[in-house]
Amino acid sequence: MRSCLYSIRHAKTITVLVFAAQLLIAMGILQPNAAAQDAGNAAALAPEPPPPPVVFQNPIPGNQLAFLNDYAGKPSKDLLKDKRFRELLKLTTPRTVYHYGRDMPLEMTRDEMLDGSALPVFVRDGRYVMVTSKGGPILFGKGFMWIDMKDGIALGGVFFRPINGEPTPTLAVFSRQLKDTSLSMSQLPLAFAEDVSRWAPDANVPALTVRYFIPENGKKYVLVHDEDYCDHPENATAPPQNQCQALNADAADIDMNAAYFMHETGNAANATAWGLGPDQVAWIGLRDRRCGTGFNNLRCRISYAHERTRLLIGGRR
Repeated sequence: MRSCLYSIRHAKTITVLVFAAQLLIAMGILQPNAAAQDAGNAAALAPEPPPPPVVFQNPIPGNQLAFLNDYAGKPSKDLLKDKRFRELLKLTTPRTVYHYGRDMPLEMTRDEMLDGSALPVFVRDGRYVMVTSKGGPILFGKGFMWIDMKDGIALGGVFFRPINGEPTPTLAVFSRQLKDTSLSMSQLPLAFAEDVSRWAPDANVPALTVRYFIPENGKKYVLVHDEDYCDHPENATAPPQNQCQALNADAADIDMNAAYFMHETGNAANATAWGLGPDQVAWIGLRDRRCGTGFNNLRCRISYAHERTRLLIGGRR
């Protein structure tokens, strides 16, 4: 399943567009004649290109990162005591208040999850550095810092099981070098996805979890799943369609629920909210009525959830 993390969904089918048009009509956003025109023109639409890779700001000079090689294989807690690494953390952690059991600076959340970690610093290909932990003091918290010494970029991550009303469990990826407010997983470096996928099973992080990212502005946004869990290498056996499509449907629902939560709370990194609003309850009822049951139900659920997520991220209901 790990290979699924790196594939990108390239195209929408005509059926997806028709479902999306039906949804927009039901929500009063699109007029029926416009929906009919959109569906009629669906066959002429070109496949969506994959999203472009994210552009990181203010790369860190290599001579400020070379010291990380000296810590390869040593306990992470040793590196965390190095003043040069502490300075690196300041450069890459957004200044914001985060909710980890209680409101606290994101840097404090990061430290609570990483401090005291005896896991070895992992340096891959003389370039990619992972500093990790398996457990924080509360709520199954654990985290990592990932650094690309060649490109001078860094991403951190904190995982825990919130009890503040937001979808759970959650992994928040952060970096002050990000300016974006809309991202999917495939836009982040492939090496980053590879190293996180190695860390996650050892840290008991579920294969599917709510994902956010926190850029320089300190707000929290959905890090969209754009993996296709039905994808597989050409020389490998295809996974059972009912199982992989169920994963795709679950991932779509996870993104939709996270998008709704952030929409309702103004993308605050320390957001708290309880329960679904009447608009979301009505939307779920509409989807369930239109999608019915059976295998095609999964494809329908995915289509509706993707469209709903796009609307919520775009600030519309």
